[in-house]
Amino acid sequence: MSLANGRSYLAIPGPSVIPDAVLRAMHRASPNIYEGELHDLTDSLIPDLKAVAMTDQNVAIYIGNGHAAWEAALANTLTAGDTVLVLATGRFCIGWGEMAADMGIKVQTIDCGDAAPIDLEQVEGALRADTGRKIKAILTVHVDTSTSVKNDIAGLRCVLDTAGHDALLMADCIASLGCDQFEMDAWGVDVMVSACQKGLMTPAGISFVWYNAKADAVRPARVSRYWDWRARTDPDQYFQYFNGTAPTHHLYGLRTALDMIKAEGLDAVFARHKTLARTVWAALDCWATDGPLALNIADPANRSHAVTSVVAGSPNGDALRRWCEHEAGLTLGIGLGRSPADAYFRIGHMGHVNAHMIMGVLGTIQAGLIALDIQHGAGALDAAARVIAAG
Repeated sequence: MSLANGRSYLAIPGPSVIPDAVLRAMHRASPNIYEGELHDLTDSLIPDLKAVAMTDQNVAIYIGNGHAAWEAALANTLTAGDTVLVLATGRFCIGWGEMAADMGIKVQTIDCGDAAPIDLEQVEGALRADTGRKIKAILTVHVDTSTSVKNDIAGLRCVLDTAGHDALLMADCIASLGCDQFEMDAWGVDVMVSACQKGLMTPAGISFVWYNAKADAVRPARVSRYWDWRARTDPDQYFQYFNGTAPTHHLYGLRTALDMIKAEGLDAVFARHKTLARTVWAALDCWATDGPLALNIADPANRSHAVTSVVAGSPNGDALRRWCEHEAGLTLGIGLGRSPADAYFRIGHMGHVNAHMIMGVLGTIQAGLIALDIQHGAGALDAAARVIAAG
């Protein structure tokens, strides 16, 4: 007998739960790619992609995951031999820097560790020390999915302005877009990247780069036709949106997902994610009063509303994940980029999630803690329920 039989729940921090409406929109025969409905649908995506990023700037769509958006952002703004400043707060900004290095770009890193946000004072010091203006861009993440830290991107723009440095500010919003509030224009971001499989609730396969006039003016020595964002942004012919065949079914799914966000209202989307995140934190605060469990990010102001990284102690992280998946049908995220990996797990609460889903996640985790005899404090589900009840 297994209590995992039934509909499973994927509570990893992306790909997130896909709404039935999105799946239905994608369940269709291939459309005409040369004219008609698909062209109108694609055109309709552009203003809504700008709205969710809170920008009036340009957006280009790529067939690929978030790593494709990373490369597109680098390819359109930097040349081999240029220097970037990588602000590492987990695995993903480090990975973006590794990609830059593979492209011949020099990488200078400020490593803020796995449990803290960007140190703005260190950044200001590095910028002031760069008197020769070798640093051409700053690479950072808004939310690092591996650590669940949320970085102060508006504060980073203030540091750049205070230091009088003209480096491009480039932000990875793959984990945060449509979950944690992000304002590209108001926060002075020059290049922003994201993808469709998290807060945008669409199966993985397309990614996006938003960029402003300052970023577009910094043309590298060479950019391939495929990565060049100009034709994709202002195409003369439809195929230029994607430099080839469109990702047809993804576009139908994305259209429906964006319609769902518009219907709920972006502010309401942010408020829902904030409340559900606080629900998770309330349970963890109780469990952490006795035993090994702890929130990876101590200060709530620095925590993402899309994902929570949990310290569980080795080998509790992996043991708990496996119990939840195989005995109860709940899949949690691995301790990605952490050492030892089996000491951590992550809870995704992004996109198409609601109160009963999160309460189910927490109840299942508590059952796993009991089944595995992992020491933990009492009152977690009551604390979580009180957050939900207060709304």
